[in-house]
Amino acid sequence: MIQGNGTRVTEFILLGFAVRQEVQYILFLVFLLIYVTSLVGNVGMILLIRCDGRLHTPMYFFLQNLAFVDLCYTSAITPKMLVNFLVSDKSISFSGCVIQLYVYGTFATIELFLLASMAVDRYVAICNPLCYPIVMSQRACIQLVTGSYIMGSLNAHTGLLFSLSFCNSNTINHFFCDAPPILALSCSNIDLNVMLLIISVGFNLVSTLMVVFFSYVYILAAILRMPSVAGRHKAFSTCASHTTAVTIFYGTLSYMYLQPSSSKSEENDKVASVFYGIVIPMLNPLIYSLRNKEVKEAMKVLVKSCSWVRPCIPEE
Repeated sequence: MIQGNGTRVTEFILLGFAVRQEVQYILFLVFLLIYVTSLVGNVGMILLIRCDGRLHTPMYFFLQNLAFVDLCYTSAITPKMLVNFLVSDKSISFSGCVIQLYVYGTFATIELFLLASMAVDRYVAICNPLCYPIVMSQRACIQLVTGSYIMGSLNAHTGLLFSLSFCNSNTINHFFCDAPPILALSCSNIDLNVMLLIISVGFNLVSTLMVVFFSYVYILAAILRMPSVAGRHKAFSTCASHTTAVTIFYGTLSYMYLQPSSSKSEENDKVASVFYGIVIPMLNPLIYSLRNKEVKEAMKVLVKSCSWVRPCIPEE
């Protein structure tokens, strides 16, 4: 830090988890396994959808983008966290902190709007199946995904956050650069930043959650009107994976950002951040593969088509 009339921070120190060094090594192995599983699962999901023509539908187009977004925002925070488990220098440059927070916040926001777009897709598929090819056309899907990326990139509070003065300390009590612990370090007036953070996160959460909620209200009503038990079961099964992903993601984000600061501790914040920043990107491909019949069938076909797996037996 450079001293003067105020203090200009050139780097931050990520405190991480306050545990013994032996436990740090164990956490490194656990999170490395989670991260590798996340990489393999999401990359595998992207490749599987691209390679199997039966999965070239709107739902899987959104799922492919969801896997890409999961890869991006977990990769923004996990590699640096893994390195910090093994080294004593846990610093991150000012610009690196800015980039980490922006990339993470952007792709986490994109995921909210993608989940809302997937809810709309399920609504049209179940409530208006005859109009589905027209309503959920390729153009409409591209527009929804493009809109999700645009909304994710509008993180105005990030720029204002790093225009603050940091006078007392540059030690962030977290394992990555997140807005609440950074705000706690500032000696500037943070009222505007807090208001923008609440408005931004609140709008993104509430608006997308309302889309999901009303979509599933109409979906549930349509399912209950179906005369066939088999039809109701099929409709429920097509929505099960999405509702599971939505519940986990929205639940942890709401706990992290919309709960009064007085009712939660910094350690609880870290646990919640681990869950939605590292664990959920690993869970999503598992949720959509294990609970999706079409994905499982595509995986079986892909495995059977890998003829190079069979050993070569020389002719006599």
